[in-house]
Amino acid sequence: MFREVEEPVPGPGEALVKVAAFSVNRGETFQLESDRPGWRPGKDVAGLVVQPACDGSGPAAGARVVGHPPAAGWAEYAAVPTGSLAEIPASVPAPVAAALPLAGLTALRLLRASGATAGTRVLLTGASGGVGHYFTELAAAAGAEVTAVTATPERGRRLAELGAAVVHDVADAAGPFDAVLESTGGDVLPRALARVAPGGTLIWFGQAARRPVTLDFFAFFDGPESASIRHFHYAGEPFGADLATLVRLTAAGRLHPEIGRVAGWAETAAVLTDLRERRIRGNAVLTLESTR
Repeated sequence: MFREVEEPVPGPGEALVKVAAFSVNRGETFQLESDRPGWRPGKDVAGLVVQPACDGSGPAAGARVVGHPPAAGWAEYAAVPTGSLAEIPASVPAPVAAALPLAGLTALRLLRASGATAGTRVLLTGASGGVGHYFTELAAAAGAEVTAVTATPERGRRLAELGAAVVHDVADAAGPFDAVLESTGGDVLPRALARVAPGGTLIWFGQAARRPVTLDFFAFFDGPESASIRHFHYAGEPFGADLATLVRLTAAGRLHPEIGRVAGWAETAAVLTDLRERRIRGNAVLTLESTR
């Protein structure tokens, strides 16, 4: 439901951004199910600074920026902490920049957490979303051997182009793997754990299936002996430096946001439905009147 709200008033250390494009994420569609008075979604925005922070921090008025506000980014204006902003060059369009924050930050920080460097064998489940595409390109560029699990060949096509070996069931992944990045949950997690090398790590960063997970302690002795399971969440301000890294790699042609849908903001409801039903590969971006 669309409604008019007051233009946000930036607090200390915040800039007011006129939003040109914002990305919507599948996880946000589930957040819409809960009643949270006063809360509005939106964590990925790109646009113009129209009011710089009163403390002098961050970009000046007129700067093109990408931002990661804590909420309320699905709007014409957003108040964004200056520590969560990065400037974008003219060569990076606003819809492309808007696809970077949540998925890109998660992938970049997952790369560090997994230690995916040259020769590391990595298994990534639920790989066909925005995070999966970013992670695959970043990890492959670092020399890691990435195996990506996708539901269909079509959803895995671009991942293969980015350097991943693509399978459509965890059982088909030729392990063992030094690191398994698991975002599906349900019965996939224990099957993915079985692919971890002795002493390796499973990093649990999502629950897309929204089903409970049951693990058998004795299953560790069938292969992933002495393996560890780690919970991961990308959050942790400031985000600006990592956003700047993502922008730099994109501008240099070393990172290619996979944007499965770009549409006008009036199509929000249809895009959210298609995203939730997995009819969009990669990111979905909605635009307002300007896409500079």
